[in-house]
Amino acid sequence: MTPHVFEAMGTVVSLTLPEGKGAADAVEAVIQCFADFDERFSLYRPDSELSLVARGELALTASSEELRSSYAASLRWRDETGGAFTPHRPDGTVDLNGTVKALAMQAAADELFRGGFLDWCLNVGGDVLSAGYQPDGAAWRVGVVDPADRSALLFAISLTGSRHAVATSGSAERGDHIWSASALDRTYVQATVVADDIETADVLATAIIAGGPSTLATIVGRWSVDVLTVARDGAMTATPGLSAALATG
Repeated sequence: MTPHVFEAMGTVVSLTLPEGKGAADAVEAVIQCFADFDERFSLYRPDSELSLVARGELALTASSEELRSSYAASLRWRDETGGAFTPHRPDGTVDLNGTVKALAMQAAADELFRGGFLDWCLNVGGDVLSAGYQPDGAAWRVGVVDPADRSALLFAISLTGSRHAVATSGSAERGDHIWSASALDRTYVQATVVADDIETADVLATAIIAGGPSTLATIVGRWSVDVLTVARDGAMTATPGLSAALATG
């Protein structure tokens, strides 16, 4: 398998899948999928639909069904996380970055499945969604960067069973981008969540960084996920699945 690398959503995307019939078309479909999401949701593009909404040139109620549906999903996540996750910037601007990347990843996964690809791994800025296995039959293995040393890995985990999604939130990849209290007031500098789906993993990782220990306790008690957090002083906490990953390196 050869990784196919391209840029999208302000980060680097890497897709690994078997070569052969249909592979080139599958890669192009994935690239187009991310381009479509960028075109609609990017606030860095002045011509995107969400930018028009942010500038008041398009009413949210008059926006596309895709945008309104994504916004509604973000509001549900806000409610389910007690406000730790939010689709609004401090100035009130609607910012769907917290869910859109995950939605784009899932849409890309759907394209791959439609193309008949059952074994692949998609990495978008450090968040990973996979299916099936590597060519040698081994599970896909994901490494998570150490926030204190981006040249080193904090731990690595094999994606087995139903859990094929990993998301890490913090400032290691894209700087501080979480809408909450000052980064200096936060307990955690990084949170990694392993879940069955990438939207759950991505949203909950963000919520943990924004909400701190109380949100972490709620998430671990409510959702079937594995979590590892890194505090400002370097202390780590982990659920059993990721404690095992730390122990094995």
